[in-house]
Amino acid sequence: MKEKVEALSEELIEKISKISNKKELNDLKVEYMGKKGIITELQSGIKDVIDKKEYGIEVNKIRTLFNDNYDKKLNELDTIELNKKLESENIDISLPATEIPIGSPNILESIIEEVEEVFMSMGYDVVDGPEIEEDKYNFELLNIPKGHPARDAQDTFYIEDESILLRSQTSPVQARTMLAAGGNKPVRMICPGKTYRRDADDATHSHQFMQIEGLLVDKNISLSDLKGTFDVIAKKLFGENCETRFRPSYYQFTEPSVETDISCFACKGSGCSLCKNTGWITVSGAGMVHPNVLRNCGYDPKVWSGFAFGFGAERLAMLKYGINDIRTFYQTDLRESKPFDRREV
Repeated sequence: MKEKVEALSEELIEKISKISNKKELNDLKVEYMGKKGIITELQSGIKDVIDKKEYGIEVNKIRTLFNDNYDKKLNELDTIELNKKLESENIDISLPATEIPIGSPNILESIIEEVEEVFMSMGYDVVDGPEIEEDKYNFELLNIPKGHPARDAQDTFYIEDESILLRSQTSPVQARTMLAAGGNKPVRMICPGKTYRRDADDATHSHQFMQIEGLLVDKNISLSDLKGTFDVIAKKLFGENCETRFRPSYYQFTEPSVETDISCFACKGSGCSLCKNTGWITVSGAGMVHPNVLRNCGYDPKVWSGFAFGFGAERLAMLKYGINDIRTFYQTDLRESKPFDRREV
């Protein structure tokens, strides 16, 4: 048996050395290792010999020899094949690259993140709250009792018995935050989030839009603190030369209430179509937190005071990037959104 294996080994090595392609190599494998292959039949014949141990050792030797030489030859053929492919597939690296379109952050999300960063630098917390809200938090705690005309103006999406609704503002998060503070801790927070109202969708209105509302409650807070905060935000978003002003207004949850304006960055105050020839652009509503709201949320208005404000995220982005249709923020057509890619603005 030993002599037979030696002769078979020499024959095997010689055959493998003459192979020039993978098909020949595969045929050789079938010849030796297939169901009726030479080595397979040798292994099957172990049942007919007396010294099975010695026989098995010799068969394993020839099997190992085949496997080692087969793998070596396969690697050699793979290398030859790869080299041929590299020689035939030359790449001209001087050619211009193909432009591959890639995604970018939605400009609305970018403006929200920008506002968040500014407020966080001033020590504000970014707080979130439920979009499906209770009437208590959305209206009653905010000094808008049942029957108040402001409820009609909000035109709310009610879900269940006018007690559960899609929030019409992010102010409920302010009420929840004050209640969680227990009426004895300062509060400094902003809440960006989706809000819902029964508006007909057009270039300037949407049934779903983003608000960024903020609240600061502490002792000895005055309207001048609100003015200073608003100045910082305006300059960060619209440039150091941006000027601000307050105009008297009315909101149910603040007293006094103000409209906050910035100087027109397009015409520098001389008057244009963007500012309607006034030199000023209204960007948000704000005011001192109404004593009733403080009281409803557990704070003593004789000890605590605060201010609240609210921005429309879409309006900020439309002003900053010259977008004239609010629907642009929700388009999936890249031809609509590409001009406002933040990397190109």
